[in-house]
Amino acid sequence: MRAIPMIGLSLLASPAAAEVVSAGPNGFHVRQSLQIVVPTDRAYSGFGRVDNWWNKEHTYSGNSKNLSMALSPGGCFCERLPNGGGIEHLRVSYLDPGKRIVLTGSLGPLLYEATSGVMDMKFERIAGGTKITMDYKVGGFATGGAEKLAPLVDGVLAEQFRRYRDYVRSPAASR
Repeated sequence: MRAIPMIGLSLLASPAAAEVVSAGPNGFHVRQSLQIVVPTDRAYSGFGRVDNWWNKEHTYSGNSKNLSMALSPGGCFCERLPNGGGIEHLRVSYLDPGKRIVLTGSLGPLLYEATSGVMDMKFERIAGGTKITMDYKVGGFATGGAEKLAPLVDGVLAEQFRRYRDYVRSPAASR
């Protein structure tokens, strides 16, 4: 098995900001945010095209093209496995198109722990583009303590957020 998993307009954007907001033995809260010079609808729809930006090194199958995300209530951020199996990474629990997506589930190694996570994606129209904020909160029992996992999850999500930013601002995202 491979490593476990954990934006034709101007290319100017603020750098992504990542932080561990809080962490303790039974949970953590990490945040990623950025401002980017693309329309909000493009930023929103680009998030759903996870197969175009998620790093293959953070998949179970070793191939990002096996990822999909259905931007609909109950929709799945899922991955097909070569043997016909698959994994549900997150599930869409709340959807306000163009504004907010709330996903639930435990990414990467958190899947094997007694944890539950909520990823809250907010897309806000600002002058010249979009502000995107992701908050991922995880709680429960994590072997060895969730505070030790927080910086690792934050690092993986920071990388994915940078890749998302780069994809959404590329010409491919406008198609």
